[in-house]
Amino acid sequence: MTIRWWAGLAVLAAGLALAAEPGPAKVPSVNTKHSLEVATLGGGCFWCLEAVFERLPGVTNVVSGYSGGHDDNPTYRAVCEGTTGHAEVVQIQFDPALITYERILEVFWQAHDPTTANRQGGDVGTQYRSIILTHSPEQAAFAERSKAIANAGRYDGKIVTEIVPLKKFHKAEDYHQDYFRNHPGQPYCQAVIAPKLFKLEQHGTVPKR
Repeated sequence: MTIRWWAGLAVLAAGLALAAEPGPAKVPSVNTKHSLEVATLGGGCFWCLEAVFERLPGVTNVVSGYSGGHDDNPTYRAVCEGTTGHAEVVQIQFDPALITYERILEVFWQAHDPTTANRQGGDVGTQYRSIILTHSPEQAAFAERSKAIANAGRYDGKIVTEIVPLKKFHKAEDYHQDYFRNHPGQPYCQAVIAPKLFKLEQHGTVPKR
């Protein structure tokens, strides 16, 4: 069990997840009537990616969840046990007039290590794999191109990121949403997420606060 597992249980025990386990969330289309678009990405802990993408101008909403597996009603415990096939992912709603899908992917490559299979730091398991779940053929083409560019000498190892069409997105339990924003002093947030954000701030990837 990782420190995140125990942290999740602690929050759950505190009563932050009083509602029943949510079912599959409706997947928004890439182009809604408000001209917003959606990207779905996984790169380790969804608390981490959520905190990163919530910082970006043009991003209107970020939801933590599960995708890429076979279980129609995944729970955090089952995903952590590796029985669902799902990865921890974030679904990012953004205004393409303010930030492009290509820029979303650029930040994605910088926000995690895409060369380690089924692992990010101390978080180990298939649920932490690097994955891009595309909402359209256009997104798939952009993702393949972006991966090729990132693979061209940026990393010592080869990128192992999966690029697959999105089938279903399952919203995670409520206590996972806006986790870093709601629990900045939690040990995992202090040890992993805060240093990641600081590093990305120093590189100009996300705005400073």
